[in-house]
Amino acid sequence: MQPEAKDPEEDSVWEEPPSMLWGLDPMFNAFTRLYVKDILQMRESCQVSGIYFYNSHPIFKVDVLGTVVYKREREDFFCYGAGARSFGSSARGDFNPANELKKLRQAQHSSSHLEIGELLRVRGPVKTSRQQREIMASTYYKVSDPVMAVQISWMMEVPQLYRQCYDKPFQLDSSAQNPNIQGGSPANLLGRATRILKDFLKEKEVTRFRPYDVQDLLQPLVSRQPQKTAAEQEPEAGPSSGPPTSFKQLRELLQKSLQILQDEGLVFRKVKSQDEVYHVTERDKDLLMAIRDILREDCRREKYAEKGCHLLHVLSSVRQRYSRNVSKAALELVLKALECNSDIISTSDSHYTIL
Repeated sequence: MQPEAKDPEEDSVWEEPPSMLWGLDPMFNAFTRLYVKDILQMRESCQVSGIYFYNSHPIFKVDVLGTVVYKREREDFFCYGAGARSFGSSARGDFNPANELKKLRQAQHSSSHLEIGELLRVRGPVKTSRQQREIMASTYYKVSDPVMAVQISWMMEVPQLYRQCYDKPFQLDSSAQNPNIQGGSPANLLGRATRILKDFLKEKEVTRFRPYDVQDLLQPLVSRQPQKTAAEQEPEAGPSSGPPTSFKQLRELLQKSLQILQDEGLVFRKVKSQDEVYHVTERDKDLLMAIRDILREDCRREKYAEKGCHLLHVLSSVRQRYSRNVSKAALELVLKALECNSDIISTSDSHYTIL
């Protein structure tokens, strides 16, 4: 099936973002779970072949779940069609099948050869060849789903991804779109500062830090701010007039950025004192242990044995036993991380129990 023809007038209106900015979009390096229809209709980049755009998001690899409706197998190549589109993958290995045991050969054949009607999951880059759009599978496998649990979960998750991410256009502030524009509005400046701190926490994997540990990261943002003219400068009051304006701006920007991280639950201060120490929420092992202990103890009580503990109950207990400065947003992040690690499960809306 060939991709549907696009309206030339629509192409003339849409402007492709510069390639140097693609890496700022989190979808660029992710396996995007798009519907097959959208994969077929994505625009191919004018700048780099093999890159496509969905709603201004740059995409080059996808994750697809579908039923096999077509297959073509050769010794070194398998081609399967799932739903309305086919994708290919290399099947040549380094082993010699003649030296393998019969059981191993049967297991390999069962996992790599699929029949019509079987459920298949594929991950890989998108490619357009001879006006045919395909997925060149870097990973593919047959999915065992006798009670359709995998398919139901997929159908519930993908619409959420569309609402929360895919259908929201990728937008950059004016200073990022135009490198010649320095600084930007206060809102854009604060957004960039917050993003810098988030990237630092993600890349360095720190568990705690102090403001002066990250202050220099924001210095370039303040340095690029337009300087006041001599007429706009405030009169100096002598040597005791305080720190320079740039330092005041840096300190203010840092404090506002840290407050946003606290509001989002990414960091918290276990003890509020003059020594400002910020704990990274998801890497605070003591906090994770405290939450597990609370759920383990309280879920044994008859009151919580069946349904589990409500989020607000856990929050109250954490504030009593660990730190009164833990916010609801921080607790939700930790509960989500514990659930992803299969340490706890959510039994119903905002209720959790230990495994």
